[in-house]
Amino acid sequence: MKTYLYKPLFASLIIAASSLAHAQVDISVGIELAPPELPVYDQPAIPGDGYLWTPGYWSWNPNENDYFWVPGTWVTAPYAGALWTPGYWGYVGNSYSWNRGYWGDHIGYYGGINYGHGYAGVGYQGGYWNHGSFNYNRTVNNVRNVHVTNVYTSNITNVQNSHVSFNGGRGGVQMSASKNEQIINSMPHNQATQRQSEHETQAHTLPDQRLSTNHGAPRVAATPEPGAYNAANIEHTRTERAAPRQVMQKPQAPAPQHENQARAPQAAHENQPQPHPQQQQNQQQPHPQQHENQPHPAQEQHQEQHQENHANGHGEEHKEK
Repeated sequence: MKTYLYKPLFASLIIAASSLAHAQVDISVGIELAPPELPVYDQPAIPGDGYLWTPGYWSWNPNENDYFWVPGTWVTAPYAGALWTPGYWGYVGNSYSWNRGYWGDHIGYYGGINYGHGYAGVGYQGGYWNHGSFNYNRTVNNVRNVHVTNVYTSNITNVQNSHVSFNGGRGGVQMSASKNEQIINSMPHNQATQRQSEHETQAHTLPDQRLSTNHGAPRVAATPEPGAYNAANIEHTRTERAAPRQVMQKPQAPAPQHENQARAPQAAHENQPQPHPQQQQNQQQPHPQQHENQPHPAQEQHQEQHQENHANGHGEEHKEK
């Protein structure tokens, strides 16, 4: 029997959700500096069966008054059927507060943040539990060259396409928790495992993970396991995230003429009017008759005769005078 990410929840399970915003807040101090955008990175290969992906996030260092990046990593589930709901930053009362993630039987609300790799803003599309084994969606999980028992392929739907890392406020994701998500978030659940906590603590001590040092592009964006910051297969921030224009300007193969006419200009000189291909050919290959603008021989002879007669006429006039 499958354990789906969204189970039907009946009205009898509804618990007062008014305390929801306070129950999950981990960092309640007011932070006026908005968290930066999420870096773009690849996912390390899964270490083996039983691991679940936990996306990276920005945490706050109150001693340094600085954000630092906690890399995404593969974590062994604390029990069969456990699913990870990521934490998220929320803008409330003119400041930003961190709502910590948790383990539970369902995926709850995480601010509509698109963390990638199956966490597209709502729910989790990276896999599901079935008879005590986790089934991995190869579309969003790096299960290549690794022996994983249960895999499948399914396209995902991005609910949120931006890299914004916080909910609410100016520039934040504008998405509220659904009724089901409110119920799930108020249910009993488990906090992060000890290895997850140690993973965050270690990131806190690494200068390269600080925003003031990496400027939004941390050196270690993801690790194969918690605390494996020096592993051979760590993932760095993808460079195309920092310079998307260079990617868009890669040279392309020439296209047929009718496609070039419909295509938007790709370079500055293409904005200037260009001659028709036939005119361009005529400019490059002069017509064999270089004297085509000169008069015809017959016309030339006629003009010479006319000039001679005209000169004779003027001569006679002078004689009469």
